[in-house]
Amino acid sequence: MADQRFTPIIVFDVNETLLDITSLEPLFERVFGSRAILREWFAQLILYSQTMTLCGRYSPFGELAVGTLRMLATIYQVTLDDGDIDELKTRMNTMPAHPDALPALTVLQDAGFRLVTLSNSPSGASPSALERAGLAKFFERSFSVEAVRKFKPAAETYQMVARDLNVEMSGMLLVACHLWDTAGAQAAGCLGALLTRPHNALLPDAGVPEPDLIASDLAMLTRQITERWGAQ
Repeated sequence: MADQRFTPIIVFDVNETLLDITSLEPLFERVFGSRAILREWFAQLILYSQTMTLCGRYSPFGELAVGTLRMLATIYQVTLDDGDIDELKTRMNTMPAHPDALPALTVLQDAGFRLVTLSNSPSGASPSALERAGLAKFFERSFSVEAVRKFKPAAETYQMVARDLNVEMSGMLLVACHLWDTAGAQAAGCLGALLTRPHNALLPDAGVPEPDLIASDLAMLTRQITERWGAQ
């Protein structure tokens, strides 16, 4: 049954939630000899973005991405050249949408939900990564953490979105495939929806809040959202 009290604004994470980071795998296979290093790189990138926030410092996400790649090259004793760095930047800016993204966003938009994004990535010149992936048309706003110079899951990132949209924190549903993101949003007062894409899962028995919604793909998550809030 639909929740008649309110309809939340849906705030989508971008990298890995909507855009497919596995498109970066060929770079890691070529440089490191293993596609699996992509996951190590991404985990370290998130770790050090959060470290910067805890230390009261800020560098753009793209700069951290390059620095993390250089760090792993040192660890694995491989040589990077300028072409490798350029390839990383190009691939990060041209990640394709997951196949389930466009159909799900179409359903949500047609159902009347307000949709925005919140990304660790900085805003940049057009075309953006979302524009290149064909998804930008679904979102009324695309927020970047650069505005508060803190990375998710800092509360200030979610508060910024609520403030700019003139909505209560409880009136936003954060959709992400990273539990650290949904947990941060929930701690700040939002609802959280976890998308359990490959390499992402719940963290049991650790005191991390369970998301309000959990689904293995965007089609399933969209059904849950529309069943709960769609018939207003």
